[in-house]
Amino acid sequence: MKRIVNFAFLCLVAVPVLLCGCGRTQAAHADSAGVAEAAKQAEPAQDANVIQFVKNPEGAPAFQLNDLEGKPLSLAEAKGKIVLLNFWATWCGPCLAEIADLVDLQKRYADKLEIIALATDEDDADEVRRFVLKSGINYRVAMISDEVRRDYGGIAALPTSFVIDAQGRIVQKHVGLNDPTIYELEVKAMLGEPVDAKVEYFEDNGQIFLKNAGRATELPGVDFSKLNAKQKSAALRRMNAEFCDCGCKLTLAQCRINDSACRVSLALTARVVSQVAHPGATGGAAKNTAKIATPNQQR
Repeated sequence: MKRIVNFAFLCLVAVPVLLCGCGRTQAAHADSAGVAEAAKQAEPAQDANVIQFVKNPEGAPAFQLNDLEGKPLSLAEAKGKIVLLNFWATWCGPCLAEIADLVDLQKRYADKLEIIALATDEDDADEVRRFVLKSGINYRVAMISDEVRRDYGGIAALPTSFVIDAQGRIVQKHVGLNDPTIYELEVKAMLGEPVDAKVEYFEDNGQIFLKNAGRATELPGVDFSKLNAKQKSAALRRMNAEFCDCGCKLTLAQCRINDSACRVSLALTARVVSQVAHPGATGGAAKNTAKIATPNQQR
């Protein structure tokens, strides 16, 4: 697996959560700054006094991998524990910055929390193994597979972490470097321990699983203000039925949620809005070239 290494460290400050991420340039079509902005818009805002969980969480996609020691690794083995599934890389600065906090978190909640780290966009398992030993990582690490990456939505930026409850359901997704107290607050809340924070619940409109983008009533960068309710509904249906032409293999709606910096989906969604607002203007320049989506859509 070849990695293009013209990435930049991305940092967006959202008080008090620090959002930093490494853009993944192999399968993503946006520049790294755009990936970070997409993450900012896709993830529900949180602060020190509020933690948020999905209202009706869906099961985490199962996987069967071998860890760096060659031992079988699966979510099923962690049944009954909270799982923090962390997609990371040795070359990602924000990923490295959170390792010490994850080590501490795993140490203090060893009986109730299982951190699993999947090395992403790495070519050499031996190199990752040496890094893990040198870093003192005390949680299990495996190399990601193409299937796992696809099942978890493609992983557009690193680090990306999925918080999975004891029933194996994804209750939150974090993109970028976060205040480590957020993870601990979430763990304590799921364990039923008292927390100095309010717990809120949100509908997954694509923030966790891109397949749920069809529920979204707003999309990053898309201006629906000139449409009435019926027109807006029609425009959203089209955006969930047509693929983006950028090569991401996502619908227009999914692409806007996954990567708000994508100029292709931005232009195509604007064209859809224009066509719905002015159905008679069907000149050649306004022709929508987006492909119709098939049932096989990414999560």
